[in-house]
Amino acid sequence: MEFLSVALAVVVAALSSAFSQGIATRAAMEGIARQPEASGGDIRTTLILALAFIEALTLFSFVVAILLWTKNIISKGK
Repeated sequence: MEFLSVALAVVVAALSSAFSQGIATRAAMEGIARQPEASGGDIRTTLILALAFIEALTLFSFVVAILLWTKNIISKGK
């Protein structure tokens, strides 16, 4: 039961990251389809930067989950 928070943190972060990346990619592809000459620099660069920020949030939540997990292990050992 004590590891439920760790599992939920990872699952929620992974699912929200996947949905967010899908929405961002869809919007970028629609923008490229509407204006193909902007795909070379503006839209692609913004998309890659946004995907990096979304993935960073996922990694931060993974670190928090690891910290919760080690806290549960340490407190259980005492």
